[in-house]
Amino acid sequence: MNNSESRKVNKRLIWSIVLVAVGMFGFGFAMVPLYNVFCEVTGLNGKVKTEAVADAEYVVDESRELTIEFITSVNENMPLAFRAEKNKMKIHPGRYYTVKFYAENTTDKKMVGRAIPSVAPGVATEYLSKAECFCFSEQEFEPHKLREMPVRFVIDPSIPEIVKDLTLSYTFFDITDKKQN
Repeated sequence: MNNSESRKVNKRLIWSIVLVAVGMFGFGFAMVPLYNVFCEVTGLNGKVKTEAVADAEYVVDESRELTIEFITSVNENMPLAFRAEKNKMKIHPGRYYTVKFYAENTTDKKMVGRAIPSVAPGVATEYLSKAECFCFSEQEFEPHKLREMPVRFVIDPSIPEIVKDLTLSYTFFDITDKKQN
């Protein structure tokens, strides 16, 4: 292979690498909107709306009883004791319920946290409405203080019959440093 042919091969290789890098960057940039569309279309992931909804009038379906489980967790970097007052409860679609969550800052410093909700199975997400939730805004935690945080919710009676159990989980993340910047 002569010098001229070698340059052409190298030039083609460089352009191929550049195009692959640009394509990868573009794909990475598009992942978040594509993921959101995918979740919306398929109902996967259990992404929950994080804004309050006005109380709607539903006809309570006394003939159906669902079990809702509450799971709490904290990001590994957040020193917070976080729990629900109940692990599970039986509910009737169309009736409003309030469950209390408790969080205690276990440090000597003031913290700010944000709770991210999730619902499983994902198909149940669109049938869960929250009129009140600590997840709608950032939460400030004073040192060694216990906070009570209520969640008022309802399950739309049109939820598919196949759904008998659902899980509402919250994960708290420490955003104290982000608030100070």
